[in-house]
Parts: sequence; structure tokens; C-alpha cells
Amino acid sequence: MKTIINSAKKTLENGNLVIFPTETVYGLGGDATNVGAIKKIYGLKKRPFSNPIICHFKNIEAIEKNFEINAQEYDVGNAFWPGPMTIILKKKKTSSIHPLLSNNLELVGCRIPKHRIALELLASVNFPIAAPSANLATKISSTQTNHLSSELKENAFLIDGGKTTLGLESTVVKLNNNKLIILRLGSITEEKIKVKFPELIIENNDFNSNLSPGNQKKHYAPNLPIRINVNKVKKDEGLLNFGKNNLRSNICEYNLSKKADLKEASKNFFHFLHLLDNSNCKGIAVANIPEVGLGKTMNDRLYRASSNNE
Repeated sequence: MKTIINSAKKTLENGNLVIFPTETVYGLGGDATNVGAIKKIYGLKKRPFSNPIICHFKNIEAIEKNFEINAQEYDVGNAFWPGPMTIILKKKKTSSIHPLLSNNLELVGCRIPKHRIALELLASVNFPIAAPSANLATKISSTQTNHLSSELKENAFLIDGGKTTLGLESTVVKLNNNKLIILRLGSITEEKIKVKFPELIIENNDFNSNLSPGNQKKHYAPNLPIRINVNKVKKDEGLLNFGKNNLRSNICEYNLSKKADLKEASKNFFHFLHLLDNSNCKGIAVANIPEVGLGKTMNDRLYRASSNNE
């Protein structure tokens, strides 16, 4: 792995892109201080510049070097980093992070991933890594390398770290006085944040904010049309099921968790969507998933994935 990390390091230092695993999904990374690298990320993903990119750091000291971080932000970061928490922070005037990655705004999503390979890569370079998910814009996120499009693999150095452990992206939050606003649902649930910080007022009604990625109306979508919360499966549809019910597909079906375990379901979520999208079915029917905990995150992804065909 040391040789691979060294090759990835040189790739990033030359202004080129690296696909690497995190605990959530695979990321497409470039030097966050290099405008050319950032333009390559947007161009390769076919991503609009209005959709900001999260910045990844090796530790909280590297974040403090580039951002203003108050006591409350530090406490939340310290509680969930390394891990799938992204906090929107205000850049210092001395920061060399390029404004193009965040709509030319001074506010940027920051996180420290909890993955050995990601942390080794971050420690090998002297700049933060801008890294959205490694998928084409609006398409399904990748939790293993065989999910990646050939277009991405042909234009970036790939580090294969096997399957990711969580399967859903990071939770994006912004703190304001004694209020925590969830801008994107993710692997850390609202309930988990409340347990750690019962004194915080938590709001989760700003899912169209331009401060966070993943908030486009159409996102996380398979190529096939998708129907959610179905009561019946059409004869040409595959089925993304959950728990025990009477739903069946004549073509193919995958059950996120037969025992209705939302954590297990979240790990399987994007992988099963990829499998169905590459099956012989003409569409994807999705069973009802409870609107609690990680179920809220999966339902957010499904709502956006189905936005053009519901």
C-alpha cells in the first residue's frame, strides 16, 4: 500500500485526480488549493459549479490552519471526527483553499474521514483534498470499485480499498449559536447527534441549501426509472425490498435487510441499486423504508433518485 499511496501522492501533486475509499463512499480527489485540479473534478463528474465540494483533512489542526472554528464547532467536530460528519466552516483570509470548490463562498464543508487509506493519503500531501463522491453527476454513489464508471477510472488514479464500511455519505451540518442545522442527511443520524448534544436545537429542514453537496432535486439516480414506497411490483420491474412483506419481482430482487435492520440496509443501499440498475429489469420498485434514523437518509436519496419519474 505504501507504493500505491506514494503514486497517488505524486498524482495529486501534479494536479491530477485520485479515486480513493472513505468509510462512506469512494471519493474523487484533487488538490484543494489547485484551481486546475478542482476544474478537473467538476469537468470529469459533469458536475455544475454551483454544487460545492467537501474538503478532506488529515486532522483538526489542518482544519484550524485554514478555517475559523468556534468552541461549539470544535466540540461537534471533536465528537464525530474522524468520521462521517461534515461541518460548514468559514475560511480564514490566509487559507489557500481555492474558492471555486465552494461557489466562490467563504463557507466550506470540512471533514476528517475515518478510513486508514484516506488518512494515509491525506497525511502524504501538504494540502487538503477536495473530494466529492466518485460518480458522474446525479448518478448512484460508489461503495466499491466495480461501481465506478469507466470514464472516471480512465481519468484518475485508482486506489482499491474494497467495500466501504458505512455505505451512505457524510452528514452535512452548519452550527449557528446554539442551533445545529442539518443540510444533508447522512451516516450520522439526527438521533445520534441529539444523544451527544442534547442542549443543541437541531433543525433538518434546509435540504436545498447551496452550502452542501447532494441537494439537487435530481441526484443519486440509477439509469432506470425508479418508483418508491410501492404496494405492488410491475411485471418488468426489479425490486429493492426491505424487511418481510408480500412484495415480489418476477425478474430480480434484493432485500436491504430481511430483519429490517437500518444499519445493515444502509451498507447495502447503493450496492443493491447498482445491481438492479445493471439487471434485465426495465425499472426499479422500492419497498417502504421507515422514516427514522438511517431510514431518513435512504429515503432522502430515493426521493431525489425518483424525482423525474414519480
